[in-house]
Amino acid sequence: MLKIFPFHHFLLATLACISFAKTANAEQTATLNVIVNGIRHQKGEICFRIYASEKGFPLSNTSEVQSGCTKITGSSIKTVFSGLKPGTYAIAVVDDQNGDRKLNSDFFGIPKEGFGISKNPTVSIQTGTPKFRDASVAISKNTTVKIVMKYSLDP
Repeated sequence: MLKIFPFHHFLLATLACISFAKTANAEQTATLNVIVNGIRHQKGEICFRIYASEKGFPLSNTSEVQSGCTKITGSSIKTVFSGLKPGTYAIAVVDDQNGDRKLNSDFFGIPKEGFGISKNPTVSIQTGTPKFRDASVAISKNTTVKIVMKYSLDP
């Protein structure tokens, strides 16, 4: 019995070290708080898309890393996205009035619904659709991004 007892302690110590090592090496995740201001309508939804690269930004609905819609309850709303890996992301939002979860535009490509993009870049006929690098923000442990809705192109 005396020979087994020290081995038992060794085994417990080894298992404890392994479990602590896994905890220390666990991949950290980030929380992104998105605040959208300047909402003009009190019906419909604000739809969000979070992109980790320029692929599909800002219009594709298949290349985002997270997305979702929130019912409009006022002129400002806040939505929280969790489980993101720390890194660089860009956010696109749409004031979806018709429930199709995309930005509707006219024949010339001019948006017919409200929209917003992280870092609130200028969006005009001259500048065109913003690039990922112009809208991307570094997301770490707990980051807040404020987006102002636009209901027309910038002059």
